[in-house]
Amino acid sequence: MRKFAPTELVVNSKNQVYHLGVSAEDVSTKIILVGDLERVALVSEQFDSIEFKSNHREFFCHTGTFQNKRISVLSTGIGTDNIDIVINELDAAFNINLETKEEKIVQTKLELLRIGTCGLLQADIPVHSYILSNYALGLDNVGHYYKLNYTNSEQELLKSIQKCSLFPEHITPYLKKASPNFLKKFETEKTIKGITVTSSGFYGPQGRALRLPTHTTDLHEKLGGFKHREHRFVNFEMESSALYALGSALGHSCATICLGIANRPAKEFSSNYSIQMKELIQHALERF
Repeated sequence: MRKFAPTELVVNSKNQVYHLGVSAEDVSTKIILVGDLERVALVSEQFDSIEFKSNHREFFCHTGTFQNKRISVLSTGIGTDNIDIVINELDAAFNINLETKEEKIVQTKLELLRIGTCGLLQADIPVHSYILSNYALGLDNVGHYYKLNYTNSEQELLKSIQKCSLFPEHITPYLKKASPNFLKKFETEKTIKGITVTSSGFYGPQGRALRLPTHTTDLHEKLGGFKHREHRFVNFEMESSALYALGSALGHSCATICLGIANRPAKEFSSNYSIQMKELIQHALERF
């Protein structure tokens, strides 16, 4: 099996993965990922018991049980750059011996569910809707650094998107699909599926312009008008493309469910969505 140099697989003095500060014993194979570190407690307060807590930098982790299921919740911070750290280190914690730095013969498969917030791209989707990311289109660069395999359906859909010239010419998107059977667990009459656009920023990369002019004028309008067969863009967020790309390449099950807190075409924003977020968390936990 492969052995990794200490400069490639970096661990702390406790032989835990370097940034997350956890080992496999601390974390369940069922993991909820949240961007906001305060949302970790919002999830774990619904656990029946909590056995483990840690925090290092922006990465807070709680592990406990919910309805006899062992579940962990981990904050990632904002952006696909942090997802690159989280997915690689979670996989390493389970699938590499952190003492010998040798890859394990028997690999552990993780279930990774992102719960977040998003901006809606379709006028007919109400604020506070539950959005399931069937596909994630990455406008970030993380996926381009890895040798990834793309299915025929992913390549076909990406080609149809690229033909529409929706993005500045120097932006090269990539597209990955959620894990179908895992995603299906969270489908109900409340959920809406579609393509999620993952951006590398909140302002210019999502078509917002304050005092700086951008190359993305009317981006959300262009995205909202795209349709290919049954596929359409439904929301903007900042993490799912890297989650799907790296997670699936490593053999893990990945899905994202988000609460829509802004409708870009309708110019509506939810200033207080705490009740709806708690309800979404309950929805996810009961189906995990």
